[in-house]
Amino acid sequence: MGTIITFKRPDGQDASGYLANAARGNAPGVVVIQEWWGLSEQIKGLTDRFALAGFDALAPDLYNGKVVPYHDTDAANKEMSSLDFIDATTQTVRGAVAYLARNGAKVGLTGFCLGGAVTVIGACKIPELSAAVVFYGIPPEQAAKPSEVRVPLQGHFANRDDWCTPQVVDAFEKGLTEAGKTAELFRYEADHAFVNEQRAAVHDREAAELAWSRATAFFGKHLG
Repeated sequence: MGTIITFKRPDGQDASGYLANAARGNAPGVVVIQEWWGLSEQIKGLTDRFALAGFDALAPDLYNGKVVPYHDTDAANKEMSSLDFIDATTQTVRGAVAYLARNGAKVGLTGFCLGGAVTVIGACKIPELSAAVVFYGIPPEQAAKPSEVRVPLQGHFANRDDWCTPQVVDAFEKGLTEAGKTAELFRYEADHAFVNEQRAAVHDREAAELAWSRATAFFGKHLG
C-alpha cells in the first residue's frame, strides 16, 4: 500500500521512511516510530492501517535500512544502544512531522518500545506536534521529563513488562499528574510488545485491538 520516500530533516540532511496515504485528501498525519528491530514489515503494516483509518502515516527509518530479525535480541539492543535518541527525535522524526504538516494538517506521533520512548521525547521537543500516543516505552528523565510534555498524551503499557516496568509507568504517570498534564494511561494484563502480531509469544489480540481503538479515537479527537 505504501512507498519509501525521502524527506528533509531540519538540518538539511536527507532521511527516508515508509509513507502510506489516506484515501481522502487533507487528512491529518501520524508519524509511526519503530520498535528496536527497525523499520520492519510489521511497522509498515501498522502504518498502512493508520492510512486505512483516515490518516496520512509516515514511519521514518531510524536505522537507515537495518532491520534486525526478531530472534536476535543482542543485535537489536546493539542497534538501539547506538541510536542517538535526541538527534533521531529532533531531526529525523521532526522532519517526518514537518513532511506530513506541509499542507497545514495537524500531526500526531506514536511509537512502540524504542519508538514509545522516542514518542515521549517528541511530545516534549517537537513543537509542531498536536498529540502523542505511547506504546510501552518511556525514556530516562535526562532525555525527557513528564513536566516537559507539550501535547495531549495517551499511553498503553503492559503489566508483565520487564523493560518498561509498571514501576517506571507509575513514576511517569505521577510526574504527568503533578505537572498538570493532559494525559491518559492504560494498562493491560499482557506482555511487552503485545501489539506485534508477528510475535506469537507476546501478542495479545484483545489487548492490541482495544489499544488500537483507543489510539485512533484519541488521534481523531485531537487531530481532526
